[in-house]
Amino acid sequence: MKISIGSKIIEGPWGGGNLFIINLKNYLILKGHEVVHNLDDDDIDIILMTSPNHKAESSSFGYKDIYRYIKRIKNDSIVVHRINECDERKDTKNVNKFILNANRVADATVFVSSWIENLYLKQGFNSENSKVILSGSDSKIFNPLNQSIWDKKSQLKIVTHHWGNNWNKGFAIYSELDNLISNEELNLDIDFTYIGNVPNNFKFQKSTLLKPLSGKELANRLKDHHIYLTASLFEPSGNHHIEGAQCGLPILFINSGGLPEYCDGYGVMFESGDFKNKLEYLIDNYDKYLMNVREYPRNSETMSREYLNYFEELINNKNQIIEKRKNLKLTRFPKFRL
Repeated sequence: MKISIGSKIIEGPWGGGNLFIINLKNYLILKGHEVVHNLDDDDIDIILMTSPNHKAESSSFGYKDIYRYIKRIKNDSIVVHRINECDERKDTKNVNKFILNANRVADATVFVSSWIENLYLKQGFNSENSKVILSGSDSKIFNPLNQSIWDKKSQLKIVTHHWGNNWNKGFAIYSELDNLISNEELNLDIDFTYIGNVPNNFKFQKSTLLKPLSGKELANRLKDHHIYLTASLFEPSGNHHIEGAQCGLPILFINSGGLPEYCDGYGVMFESGDFKNKLEYLIDNYDKYLMNVREYPRNSETMSREYLNYFEELINNKNQIIEKRKNLKLTRFPKFRL
């Protein structure tokens, strides 16, 4: 197959969507398929729409470009739309409407969690030809080899990392943890490290702030710690907690978005009002969750295999899919201010 992925690959630290493209592309090539990032060729079998907005920095083509391609160049290419974004995540407006509109060119849809699938179903998404494929990271890089194990005597080290600096990435909880370890009366022997970008004018009191990292450098830094914390709100998927879990760190995760689907059983879930209590519970049960997280199943190979299987299934049903699409008309493109 020839598969076109609608995103550019950006070198160095970037968001989880970039890692998804890298991991999927590498897997598809390994399995003998051709991968491009444009619509220049006239023999594309699968078009994967990952960023429908062609103006986005990482986008290599948008949904209008796809529509023109299947109307004018090759009408039997199958269009798959991967949805991993929503207004709720960054307090934006019109992203959901834009995605639902762009989805009209898709023959099939992949959601990165059941949470985001249900969100769009409530807003009018047509569920025919859709499925959930959970994300995963590269286990050759993110694995528990040489990780630091907490001995209950030395300082407990907690870590998180984010590329985005939106407040919803969890900064209310990260600030709460920073305040806890800064409180001399509590005398908590805990170190907290934040790797990545922070909101403008945001400062920690006692926690460590490191620049964004990626690849093995990031993995090695994560493995220097004992617990992975994510307080990201309305996160459809996210790669950060996956990378932490794959490095063998029990996860302390907030009950929001798709996080429970990825983290349940491999750490402790908390609500915004009981963070300290759940942190203490995880500390008391560290060994249990350390053993559990060693069985963490999400990795990029599993994820990519599921995508390839889905692509092949769609190709096998191409005739029926194209028949359903024949009346597709996008004569008007509604404009949304994103």
